[in-house]
Amino acid sequence: MTADHPSVPTGDSRGTLPEHHESVLLDEPTTADLREKVTQAWREFARALAERLSALPTGAHVELTLDPTASGTGDAVYSISIDVGADGRLAARAVGNATLPQGYRLDRAAVADMVALGWSPPGVVEGSGENFGLDGSTAEATRLAALLSRTLRDVYGAPHPAFLVYLIHDPEGEPLEGGPLGTARSEFGPDRDVEADLDEALAAAATAQADENDLLGLAERVRTVVSTMLKSDSDRLQVDSDGDINIRAGSAMVFVRVRDNPPLVDVFSPVLTEVEPTERLYVKLSELTNRMPIGRLYCADDTVWASIPVFGRNFQATHLMLAVQVMTGLADELDDRLHGEFGGKRFFGEGDKPVKRDESEHRTGMYL
Repeated sequence: MTADHPSVPTGDSRGTLPEHHESVLLDEPTTADLREKVTQAWREFARALAERLSALPTGAHVELTLDPTASGTGDAVYSISIDVGADGRLAARAVGNATLPQGYRLDRAAVADMVALGWSPPGVVEGSGENFGLDGSTAEATRLAALLSRTLRDVYGAPHPAFLVYLIHDPEGEPLEGGPLGTARSEFGPDRDVEADLDEALAAAATAQADENDLLGLAERVRTVVSTMLKSDSDRLQVDSDGDINIRAGSAMVFVRVRDNPPLVDVFSPVLTEVEPTERLYVKLSELTNRMPIGRLYCADDTVWASIPVFGRNFQATHLMLAVQVMTGLADELDDRLHGEFGGKRFFGEGDKPVKRDESEHRTGMYL
């Protein structure tokens, strides 16, 4: 559950915000790569969280939780709570090892990372009990939001804000109105209707397919999820002769295919066609794949593919939603970048022509 992050500044160990923490999440990457789309999602989450924190009334309570169902953490619940006190004081508490099951507890490096971010060890801050503690104020909302985001992402291991569930309510437990926190999902409020609609649609699809085989049931659920994301009816989806759902993303095309052996949903895109498969291209694809938060890039014959698989067994709608969201953003960005460097043709790149082959460059017939 840990990650290397040498850029994290060292704060004190008294549970207060470090003085220079604004850039811990919002810094620009040194080079543009495939992580930029996910980084941008975290920026948007942190920005929205800062706006909500700065406007919350006294007595408000916030819960930020890594969804254990979507993230596969089972009984381990990684969460952070924030309570608003008088004069805009904020008391943040983050789950510690005392409440985490064996095998999911933070190791020494992760605990050190928490302290470096500005958290005090459990019990040090008054009232923190078995949790890490941190005190601040609504005036420091931007720095606090960045710190909380970094904790969820780098220490607790949330791969994307879409894996987060949040709850914001007043002292009586009534939801407080406000904008959504990026792609994170609300337990109630503005996002609740969307989630409820999706749950209802999936339940209806499952009932309709109760007498069919598992593959047909999975295919119907996939259609329901994609049509809900596109705010369209299931029967209006663009489906080709192979049964793949087609989603245009700028100059790229994304396909969603249901496979039966094993049950799998493949979200993929032919990023470039008619491209020369050189050693330099394979090295580039390997480097980019290592930087991708999920999925992979590979070259088959003269086509560069991007793919994000989603398990069909114990199908989770949030997994497919994340895969489609990530792929539609990455494919549209990636085809332009690789086309500029390696030529080839983009799916909707009118006038694209393959670059002239460099006969001096070594070719390889091996796939990644």
